[in-house]
This record gives sequence, structure tokens and C-alpha cells, in this order.
Amino acid sequence: MTSPPDILLAHSCPIPISDYPTVLLAHGGGGRLSQMLIERMFVGAFANPALEMLHDGAILELDGGARLAFSTDSFVISPLFFPGGDIGSLAVHGTVNDLAMCGARPLGMSVGMILEEGLPMEDLWRVVQSLQGAAQAAGVSVVTGDTKVVDRGKGDGVFINTTGIGLIPDGIHISPLHARPGDQVLINGPIADHGIAIMSVREGLEFETAIESDSAALNGLVEVMLAAGGADVHVLRDPTRGGVASALNEIAQKAGAGIRLSEQDIPVRDEVRGACEILGFDPLYVANEGKCIAIVAPEAAQAVLAAMQAHPLGADARIIGEVVAEHPGRVFLRSRIGGLRVVDMLSGEQLPRIC
Repeated sequence: MTSPPDILLAHSCPIPISDYPTVLLAHGGGGRLSQMLIERMFVGAFANPALEMLHDGAILELDGGARLAFSTDSFVISPLFFPGGDIGSLAVHGTVNDLAMCGARPLGMSVGMILEEGLPMEDLWRVVQSLQGAAQAAGVSVVTGDTKVVDRGKGDGVFINTTGIGLIPDGIHISPLHARPGDQVLINGPIADHGIAIMSVREGLEFETAIESDSAALNGLVEVMLAAGGADVHVLRDPTRGGVASALNEIAQKAGAGIRLSEQDIPVRDEVRGACEILGFDPLYVANEGKCIAIVAPEAAQAVLAAMQAHPLGADARIIGEVVAEHPGRVFLRSRIGGLRVVDMLSGEQLPRIC
């Protein structure tokens, strides 16, 4: 038997095995443990400038100056079908949105399906039809793919892996590094709909008003935002796993600036807020699948906000905070009663298998 290459023996595991001898669900939740896993295990192993940006996708510059956004994602949501969507449409929306958060227009995407033996063909056909409908609506084609089947009990119905490629227009340079004090923080509508829609199905909860996922393709919205703000749109991020709080903490840490939010300006539907209170969740940490955070230069903020509000997916857009020079790398929230509290990264896992 041959020995492993020396390079594999050069360093001990970068995750403290005494603390985390095995992978936990929380390592995939988008919070502090996810960040530790990604930065220590993967970024260090595959270190390169494109990866180290930790953006929603890698930005690759081609000969001649053209820039491509390149993103990959996997979808393991349970249940497969939920109010407002399913795993098929979600796979398209998540992929298109990652490209849009780089400022890119989608060119094409791949779809890899891991199917579990015993999955009803009718369910698979529903997923395929939904995926194709979402792709057509978003203006992106599925141009390649792969299919694998695993033993019964090993795949939870269907898992989907996607890759998307998009073209970034000239003059658009979206990066968390570009956030600077004075920039305004915008969001295109109410938060936490997706996570609460999933939880309501899992737990069999019924509310007076049906709660549906906000899952949607945001590339059209981003196009009108960039048309209004151009290079003054500094950062874009879709707050999926870990919610708004985790997304803004990642941006603040990367930019080396602080972010201050206003609780009274953050839109949350009454029924979602009530469900969060019942379940003990903070809406700031609940996943979204159709929301866009934008950090915009102050002189362009009103123009970008107006463009968002004129689009169907941004009718309830708000300015919810600003980038500040104080407390670099951290996020604070001004409460309705005037107090200031830290909005930290989520340590554990509120909702596993959410996307």
C-alpha cells in the first residue's frame, strides 16, 4: 500500500477536532459555523484571488477584458414542494440571483440531479416542469446537466446542483470591498417569508393568512437598479441562509466598515413577525430567496430606491440602514425604542435544509 502524498500530511485539520469531531447541520446554516467551515477548510485549501473574495460568485476576466460571473449552488430543501415554490424553481432562482448579485446577466446554467430510488415519477416531472418554467421566465437556458441515482433512503427524494455563468457589463464593479461610510443599505421588500413558509409546512402550522416563500429571480430587478445607479451601486447580496443579519456581517467584515440598521425601517409582514414570535425566531436570521440587499452611494440611493419601487419585485423597497466608520466589521441595530444592540452572526442553526 502506498503512503498518502506528503502534502496531505503537512498540516493538521484546520477545524478544531476537539470542538467539532463531525460535521453538524449548523455548518450549513449560513452563520458563524458555516463561515468557519468555508474559510478554514475550503478557502485555505483552494486559495486563489477569485475564491478569497467570498462573493456570491467568482468574477473571471477573459482575454479582451470581458468579465464573467461564475457561480455554483446545491439545493437540498425539505420539503420538495412548499407554499410559493418547489426545489425546481428554487434551483433556478438561487442560481440566477447569485449571478445577479455580481452584477451579471445570466448566459446559461447547468443542472445536476441526484435522484433517490423510489422517487415518484410524477414528483420528478413536477420538479422538471417547474425548473424549466422558472428558467424561461428568468431568461436563462439550461445548457448542460447530469443525472445520478442513489439507493433508497440515501438521497431524500432529489438533490439539485447548479452552475451558472453570466456576463458583467462594462462599468459595473460589485464587491463587498466597495462598501464605505455614508453608503445607504437598501432591501427590496419584507424579509423572512421563505424560512417561515418552509417551517409552517414542516410543523403543520396554520395561520389566518397563508405565508408563501418569496422565491423569485432577481436579475430583472437588478438590471433596473444598475441602470439607475450604475457604478454607485457598490454591493449586492441575496440574504439566503443566515438571513439579513449574516449577509450584512459578512459584508461588514470584508469591507472593514460598520453597518447600522434601523429596526423600524426593516419590513416584516405582520403574519411572519407573529410566526417568528411563536417559534422563537428573529426575522433578521431567517432565510430569504427573493430579497436583494444593495449598498449604494448616498447620492444615488434615492434614484436606486425609486427604480426598485417601480419594479414588481421591489414595490416595498426601503432604506434600512447605512454604512458607518464606527465599529468596523460589526453590525448594530437601532431598536424602535432607541436602544442600540449588536446583530452578530448566528452561532447555531435556526432552520436546517432551507434551500
